[in-house]
Amino acid sequence: MNVLIVIETCFGNTQRFAEAIASGLVRRGAAVTVVKAADVRPDALNEVDLLIVGAPTHNRGLPGPASRRMAQTQGAGATGPGVAEWLDVMPEYHGRAAAFDSVSGTGFINGSAAKKIVKRLQRNLVEVADSESFVVGAAEGPPLDGELERAEKFGTSLA
Repeated sequence: MNVLIVIETCFGNTQRFAEAIASGLVRRGAAVTVVKAADVRPDALNEVDLLIVGAPTHNRGLPGPASRRMAQTQGAGATGPGVAEWLDVMPEYHGRAAAFDSVSGTGFINGSAAKKIVKRLQRNLVEVADSESFVVGAAEGPPLDGELERAEKFGTSLA
């Protein structure tokens, strides 16, 4: 199984979750590539059996230019374009997909980038198998205890 994980990360938390998900998939025999949305090649979806898209939750949804600038004022690395922009121009894809996000809480008030990713994928007529949110202690992280292990199990379940 060939898996592509497309991510956006500001403080590195979404990257950590992507790597944990990849680890779970690799344990089940998958070949996994993790790539930032800004670096996805146009032909990247060729030969992909499972597409996983992940992003941090900003302002109850996907990061945008304004929220990325705000994250940079808090110490985030340079980012952009991100997952939202990639989803706008993603090539046609007919395989399975999944979504995940990093969030600072799981209540309604926190929102979910993963839910936005699912909606955007479905608009592109992509079948979404599952989605999950992984919790960080604050925008800067770190992931809460047990969350990286939960991400690895999520990867295993997708294999």
